[in-house]
Amino acid sequence: MEVKNFAIWDYVVFAALFFISSGIGVFFAIKERKKATSREFLVGGRQMNFGPVALSLTASFMSAVTVLGTPSEVYRFGASFIVFFISYLFVIVLTSELFLPVFYRSGITSTYEYLQLRFNKPVRYAATVIYIVQTILYTGVVVYAPALALNQVTGFHLWGSVFATGIVCTFYCTLGGLKAVVWTDAFQMVVMIVGFLTVLIQGSTHVGGFCNVLEQSANGSRLHIFDFDVDPLRRHTFWTITVGGTFTWLGIYGVNQSTIQRCISCKTEKHAKLALYFNLLGLWIILVCAVFSGLIMYSHFKDCDPWTSGIISAPDQLMPYFVMEIFDTMPGLPGLFVACAFSGTLSTVAASINALATVTFEDFVKSCFPHLSDKLSTWISKGLCLLFGVMCTSMAVAASVMGGVVQAALSIHGMCGGPMLGLFSLGILFPFVNWKGALGGLLTGIILSFWVAIGAFIYPAPASKTWPLPLSTDQCIKSNVTATGPPVLSSRPAIADTWYSISYLYYSAVGCLGCIAAGVIISLITGYQRGEDIQPLLIRPVGNLCCFWSKKYKRLCWCGVQHDSVIEQENLENGGNWKQGAQSVLPNGLRRESLVHVPGYDPKDKSYNNMAFEITHF
Repeated sequence: MEVKNFAIWDYVVFAALFFISSGIGVFFAIKERKKATSREFLVGGRQMNFGPVALSLTASFMSAVTVLGTPSEVYRFGASFIVFFISYLFVIVLTSELFLPVFYRSGITSTYEYLQLRFNKPVRYAATVIYIVQTILYTGVVVYAPALALNQVTGFHLWGSVFATGIVCTFYCTLGGLKAVVWTDAFQMVVMIVGFLTVLIQGSTHVGGFCNVLEQSANGSRLHIFDFDVDPLRRHTFWTITVGGTFTWLGIYGVNQSTIQRCISCKTEKHAKLALYFNLLGLWIILVCAVFSGLIMYSHFKDCDPWTSGIISAPDQLMPYFVMEIFDTMPGLPGLFVACAFSGTLSTVAASINALATVTFEDFVKSCFPHLSDKLSTWISKGLCLLFGVMCTSMAVAASVMGGVVQAALSIHGMCGGPMLGLFSLGILFPFVNWKGALGGLLTGIILSFWVAIGAFIYPAPASKTWPLPLSTDQCIKSNVTATGPPVLSSRPAIADTWYSISYLYYSAVGCLGCIAAGVIISLITGYQRGEDIQPLLIRPVGNLCCFWSKKYKRLCWCGVQHDSVIEQENLENGGNWKQGAQSVLPNGLRRESLVHVPGYDPKDKSYNNMAFEITHF
């Protein structure tokens, strides 16, 4: 393959991205130098507005894998990816109305702190360790995979980009904390959109306009969007994307530390919800840009597919190769696209580093050393950012020698996200589930999701379920490369064509539902949790959403939790402390005196705020 190297202006544009990102970290390090507390560093003082948080959320989860991978998916499999439009809507509504109120009102910093309040320490530590391991692994791959694709197509230095990404992210995370991460993400989100728009405009010009793109895509069967086949073995159908995609993204958004940490940094619950809903607009914009980029790319390569013809060696190189072709005579614009791709990487890595530092500090350091000074806590937090920055960069180096394991590693996020979603759902939605059910459910969910994912990696699904739409090489320059065809499958066990062949989007659903089912059964066998022993703020009474239900049925769904008690109403409306009952020690081992950090309720704004947290916790 002929590698088209960057021009000097491409490097200038790309370097500007890193320079500005680092500058934001320095700015907040200087601006916030007098507010030297771990709370200010890790959650931005809990006084952030919804605007930058919304942009940060979008940028954090639209990584370079999205920028490079989604257009490639659309190019090969068609525009059915646009159905994620519906999945994102479900995910944001469920997150903002079901999970966020519980996390925000309980005043926690680490989402896993909730698990100790609801269950006990072993459940909290088990979930924290799983999160740390899967986030480091995923982040390393997010750094390495796009760097490799860009290196092989553009000639951009592989290890230079890997280490530059790790160093810059670690630099501004360590200096500026969450505020630097959020504002840098906002800037990088703008870069991503501008990069996509330049590709859309120039690409559509090359192929004769958007009308021509749609016509050629339709002729190539790329616009067959709504496939209502219920077969769970099909890679992408309406049901796998709406159902499986909702479970996958809910595990990432609803209970993920990186998301919740940004939401609870907002000054009121209303701002946190607005951040999520405005983030939904960002997700839709990026999705539409990525899908149309894939369709434009298909129109450009419809008679000579560079992948099957052997010009490029992997599908994730399609987008960089396309960009280098359409901007061949326009120095600086290829650099803008690379900046767009690496904006996704930077935002994802920075969010991961900050979230890893937060859960480690809150779940391990503060548990072992509860009386640390503010100054020492801040320095420890910065040290953790530095440590995890080095670990994530080192993981990128390890990914280079993993070979095929990288493909499996990219699924780790979903494989762990499903059981985590199930665990938090047990705590928030099922008041009778005890800590034994929670721990057993988590273990069951992890086993099920890893079983199906590893089995699918060893025994790939039949080509009839995963083979891409037709690609032409009629007008390619003939080479010695042999055209690829569907892989010939060797002898396989019967389970390989059923259980191991389900769509990868269902991995999260398998883990989540397995966790919930096992947790409920184990709790009923070992003795269910008494609702009277659970603080009402830790449970989301979903039965109350059914306004047509009588009070009798609503109370039945509460499972004994005192949602209508005078004490709870006083807590919520007055922003006071959680009241001490007759018992001073809860079943989970926590003293009621420690549960005092509940944000207050502002009747004028009809929203909860963090002022009570400031008064009682510091």
